[in-house]
Amino acid sequence: FQRGAVDGLNMIVPHGDPIYYRERPRIAVPEKDVLDLDGYFGLHPRLAVLKPLWDSKTLAAVHAIGSPDATRSHFDAQDYLESGTPGVKATPDGWLNRYCQHDREHQDTPFRAVAFGPQLPRILAGTAPSLAIDDLQAFGLRAPQPAARDRLTRAFEELYAGSATGLLSTSSREAFAAVQMLKRLDPGQYRPANGADYPGGRLGKALLEIAQLIKADVGLHVAFADVTGWDTHVNQGATEGQLAGRLGELGQALAAFTRDLGDGMRDIVVFTMSEFGRTVRENGSSGTDHGHATAMLVLGGPVQGGRVLGKWPGLDPAQRFEGRDVAVTTDFRDLFAELLARHLGATDLSAIFPGYTPDPARFPGAISA
Repeated sequence: FQRGAVDGLNMIVPHGDPIYYRERPRIAVPEKDVLDLDGYFGLHPRLAVLKPLWDSKTLAAVHAIGSPDATRSHFDAQDYLESGTPGVKATPDGWLNRYCQHDREHQDTPFRAVAFGPQLPRILAGTAPSLAIDDLQAFGLRAPQPAARDRLTRAFEELYAGSATGLLSTSSREAFAAVQMLKRLDPGQYRPANGADYPGGRLGKALLEIAQLIKADVGLHVAFADVTGWDTHVNQGATEGQLAGRLGELGQALAAFTRDLGDGMRDIVVFTMSEFGRTVRENGSSGTDHGHATAMLVLGGPVQGGRVLGKWPGLDPAQRFEGRDVAVTTDFRDLFAELLARHLGATDLSAIFPGYTPDPARFPGAISA
């Protein structure tokens, strides 16, 4: 999750449209620096490490994607993206948790659904068990001295053994079972494969730990990570600067993850999302303000890559949303529903996205049917 609203126009650049350059005299990525993808769109140069994935057709982009709700509030838009119910604030759970509630095949492991961060995100909140792990090595029972930690562990083991009494909640049982499994895995000994070099920072660390759990075969089915810093109102930059730095970290982390997993990526799909995009026109502070549609990336073995997906609305003022933003032509629920249905085998999509009926005819085509 790119929290803060990534500028999709500088991530997947419409370098073939002169309006892009006219509206962004200071922050447009120069055409000579754009990594061309199809003659019209191109990658920001700080995402160059992802170009081989595009060339191998395991990376796609979906442009002009977003929420049908017009809010420009970070809080509301993130809530709608994670709940899967745009415009409805009362939804109690997240759409990934609802998927887990309806998936009956992967319930025998505490690592079925894991968020990598200090707290459980909205997208995984709900009745299906899930975990929040801020650090694999530190995840567990904390006490200052080993002897005290051992006593605490034994006490929890006794409680866990008697959990049929109902004294231990489901979430507590899941967490303690995860602690016991991690003790056997010894995550501190993990070394990335194939020369993968994860960047420092929160995202690189999260993807490295996701790779660890995948390789450990502990039953990880869905994983979530987020990274902040995308709200570029001031001094956004073009090939260098604030946005370029964030894109560089994103690209390096995704490239390291795919290299680390190697052939394992044939069964894995990774996608990015952000609550909305940025204005077409740069502002007076060499930045961009809150917009509407953005761009999302989808990568992995099952992806029909090498394409920019979605219906491109154009940048002409008459084609923009409210005369200022890229218009939404793909509802984010259609992409998410496609990933759930075609990659994870979900069938009851209307239960996962209440109030909406996903239609395969509207799927952007990221995954083979």
